[in-house]
Amino acid sequence: MMKLYGATASPYVTRVIMFAQLKGVELQRSPVPGGNPRSDEFHAVNPIGKVPSLDLDGYIIPESDVICEYLEEAYPDVAGLPADNRDRATSRLVARITDLYISPNFGPLLPHLNPASRDQSEVDRIAAELDKAFRSLAHYMGPGPFCVESEPTLGDCALGPYIKLLKNVVFTAFEIPDPTDGDGRLATWWQAVQAHDMCRPSLDEYGAVVDAFMRANKATITEHR
Repeated sequence: MMKLYGATASPYVTRVIMFAQLKGVELQRSPVPGGNPRSDEFHAVNPIGKVPSLDLDGYIIPESDVICEYLEEAYPDVAGLPADNRDRATSRLVARITDLYISPNFGPLLPHLNPASRDQSEVDRIAAELDKAFRSLAHYMGPGPFCVESEPTLGDCALGPYIKLLKNVVFTAFEIPDPTDGDGRLATWWQAVQAHDMCRPSLDEYGAVVDAFMRANKATITEHR
C-alpha cells in the first residue's frame, strides 16, 4: 500500500487525503522518517524536506499537486477532475489561487494574533489580499455548488482545508469578513463541501488538529514578531 508522509495539521496533507478519498484510493498515513521533516532520514529520501510525500515502495513523490496528479492518472476509474477541458482548467485554477494568493497570506498574520502588539496596517494589507483572492475565486468558479460541478474535484480539495484554517484561526481573531457567510458563491460552495460525506470527515479532523495546535502554541506564536 502507498504511504503518505505528513501530519494532518498541514492543509496540503489534508488536500491529498481528501482527493484520495474522493477517488476511493487507500493511503497508509505514516509518520515522517526520522520523526521530523527536517531529519536526515527524511532528507535522504526527499531532499526537498516537505510534506506531504507519497512513498511508492521507495519511490518518493513530493508536493501535493504532483501527488494528486499522480493519483488521478494512476487510478482513473473515479475521476478527481471534471471531464470537460474548461471545467478541468477551472478546478486546477481554484487550487492555484489557493496556493498563490491565500496560502502565502496566512503565515504573516500569526505574529499579529495578540491585539496588544498587532500592526493593524499590516493586517489590513493582508486582509485586502485575501479579499481579492476570495473575489477571484467567486468569479472563476462554475455554477456549482462545488467549485465546478455538482461533485467535488481537485479544486475543492485544495481550497477546503485553507478555508477551514482561516475560519478556525483568522476571521474571528482579526475581524476579517468570512466569505462563506451569507448567500454568496463561496457560501453555497462551503455548504456543499461541509455536507459531502467524502469531504466533511477530513475537514473536521483537520479543524480539530488545527485547534489543538493553536491552543498548545498560541503563546509562542504571538511572542515572535
